[in-house]
Amino acid sequence: MSEANADQSAFWNAQPGQNWVAFQSALDAQMSEVGDALLAAADPRPGEHALDIGCGAGGSTVPLAAAVGPSGRVTGLDVSAPLLARAEERRRALGLANLSLVEADAQDYPFDPASADLAVSRFGVMFFADPVAAFTNIARALRPDGRLVFAAWAGPEHNPWFTIPQEAAVARLGPVAPTPPEAPGPMAFRNAARVTGLLAAAGLRDPRARPLDLGLPSPGGLDALLDLVGSIGALPRILRDKGGTPEDRAAILAVIRDRFAPFATADGGIRLPARVILFSARASG
Repeated sequence: MSEANADQSAFWNAQPGQNWVAFQSALDAQMSEVGDALLAAADPRPGEHALDIGCGAGGSTVPLAAAVGPSGRVTGLDVSAPLLARAEERRRALGLANLSLVEADAQDYPFDPASADLAVSRFGVMFFADPVAAFTNIARALRPDGRLVFAAWAGPEHNPWFTIPQEAAVARLGPVAPTPPEAPGPMAFRNAARVTGLLAAAGLRDPRARPLDLGLPSPGGLDALLDLVGSIGALPRILRDKGGTPEDRAAILAVIRDRFAPFATADGGIRLPARVILFSARASG
C-alpha cells in the first residue's frame, strides 16, 4: 500500500472505516441526491471504462457499473479494506461482472495510461496529501478528452450535517483546535477557485465548478439519524479527543435532536439542506 496518504489509510482501516460499513445503508440513503447529481453530471455511457476514486462501500460504484453496462467496466479504488470488503459483497450479490475493486491510493496507483474514459468521485478526492500529484496521476489514466467529474462539500456554513453536531459538542466539551482550511478532509475543496486551479496545474483542461443545493435524506427519521451522528463525524471525534463520557454524549445528542427536528419531512424522515460543488475537467486531447 502506498504511503502517500498514510494518515488517511490508517484512519479508514481503523474503527471509522468499520463504522462506515455498519452504517452503509443509512449513508447510501443520505448521499442519494448527491449520487444522482454526480451520475447525471458524469454522464457514463454504455461500453465506457470508468474509475471510481475513493469508492468506499460501493454506493457510487454500483450505479456507475449499471450505467456503463455489460460492455463497459468500472474500477473502484479505495484505501479502506473494510469498505472494499463491503463493496465486494455487494458486487457479488448483484452479479456485477463488469466491476473490479482495488485496494489502492489513486494518488500514486500505477494506472494503465490512457485506459479510462471517465473518472468520478463522490467525496473521495478531498483527502489527498498532494492534490496536484493525485490529479496528475488520474489524468494520466484518462484517454484523450476523457472526463473527470467529482463532488466535494461546499463550506460548513452551507452544511448543517457538519456544523450542528460540532457546535453542540463544543458547547458541552469546549473548543477544539481549528483545522487548516486546505488540510485533507471533508472541507478541503470548499474553495472552488482553488480547486479549479489545482486541476489546471495537474494538466487537465476546462476545469469547472458548479455549486448545487440539495438535501441529505434520512428516511429512518430522527432516531436513525442520531444513531448515525453518534458514530460518524464530528461528535465521536470530539468525544474521543476530549475524553467525553456517556453522559456527555447523551446530552450532546439531545441538543442535536432539537436542532435537527425542524428538518422533518411529511413522511417521517429527515432531510438536511446541503450544498456541494460538482467539479469537472477533461484530459488533454
